[in-house]
Amino acid sequence: MKKIVLLLLSAFLVFNLSSVSQTKTDKKVTKFEITTDYGTMKGYLYNETPKHRDNFIKLVKQGFFNGTLFHRVIPGFMIQGGDPNSKTAKPGQQLGNGDVGYTVPAEFNPSLIHKKGALAAARQGDEMNPQKASSGCQFYIVEGKKFPASQLPAKYTDEQKKIYETIGGTPFLDGGYTVFGEITNGLDVIDKIANAERDQNDRPKKEIKMTVKLTQ
Repeated sequence: MKKIVLLLLSAFLVFNLSSVSQTKTDKKVTKFEITTDYGTMKGYLYNETPKHRDNFIKLVKQGFFNGTLFHRVIPGFMIQGGDPNSKTAKPGQQLGNGDVGYTVPAEFNPSLIHKKGALAAARQGDEMNPQKASSGCQFYIVEGKKFPASQLPAKYTDEQKKIYETIGGTPFLDGGYTVFGEITNGLDVIDKIANAERDQNDRPKKEIKMTVKLTQ
């Protein structure tokens, strides 16, 4: 089966959110909340990625994510959810294959990076998905770790380097997966979920269900 996952790149093995936002825009933004037994995460969607923004809004309004699980969690990396199969999954069942029957074209933007708290779209691997199109429903939220500026490529601005150095993230995913929002409150909830006890497939042994709603 074509499992929708994040590629855990080899670079991962060698390589209180601040008020710094990834974008500077006067446009009205869409805010959302993700509630779990571990707490609530609040954030907003980027207008710079309209296809992903509108798709996420549509699914939230449909109640699509309610009752789905954070089915894959890796400490120091990310937490992944949005698989519709997770609503009825049996304990220990491997997840990650569920979808909504369509993908969303990649919307890469060098100003939107995988800092801690970044909301991004999961996708199938490059071999079967050379266009890097996003899953229509599965997403992940970055926990990541901190990186010294000296380890970061020259492509990053000084502000972005400071973010990775002080807040942390997963810079090796930049340019490979579409970042379309960010968590602004509840980073500690990300940490709690990412460090939950998990099985050999990185699925939490205790179900972590979510409820997602728009707040603006």
